Amino acid sequence: MQETTALSELKSAFILHFGEMGSRWGINRTVGQIYALLFLSEEPLCADDIVTTLGFSRSNVSMGLKELQGWNLVTLSHRPGDRRDFYATPEDLWAIVRTLATERRKREIDPTLSKLRTLSMAPPSAEDAYAHQRITEARDLIEDMTQFHDELDQLETERLVALLKAGRKLQYFVQGASRVLPLPIRKKG
Repeated sequence: MQETTALSELKSAFILHFGEMGSRWGINRTVGQIYALLFLSEEPLCADDIVTTLGFSRSNVSMGLKELQGWNLVTLSHRPGDRRDFYATPEDLWAIVRTLATERRKREIDPTLSKLRTLSMAPPSAEDAYAHQRITEARDLIEDMTQFHDELDQLETERLVALLKAGRKLQYFVQGASRVLPLPIRKKG
């Protein structure tokens, strides 16, 4: 077992929680804890720093860092006279959120949308008419959501934050607009 560097209670609680949540977000606990440590670190850390702080094996840290690089969630840097790689998370929280949304979309949404497009293009048999309709509805919904994501992703961060904070005002606006411009009723079948 590696000798570990003591963390404050605050940092330790955050790192442990992030590791637990990581498994619910599709990453393993170790990767979640490595990311949390990097997120809280004021300076970029090398793999040795992470091993010493978290007590993980060098191979687990290396694999975790590779996974985080694959998700574009960490940046790599070097220091003059030092051959080690140093890792950090972006300072801008919105950059992290945008990266996560983009990477999850590439891994989860785009393959599903591609399959739904293929399935909905085939002419349905009488037996599959209802299934074909549902697949087409799912495709349409996901296409609308991805288009909405694309439009939000084009907004400057300040405008995106303002939009998010608009919250209830936006809901009232939509309700008011629906009285003036009612949404068309979609017919099934």
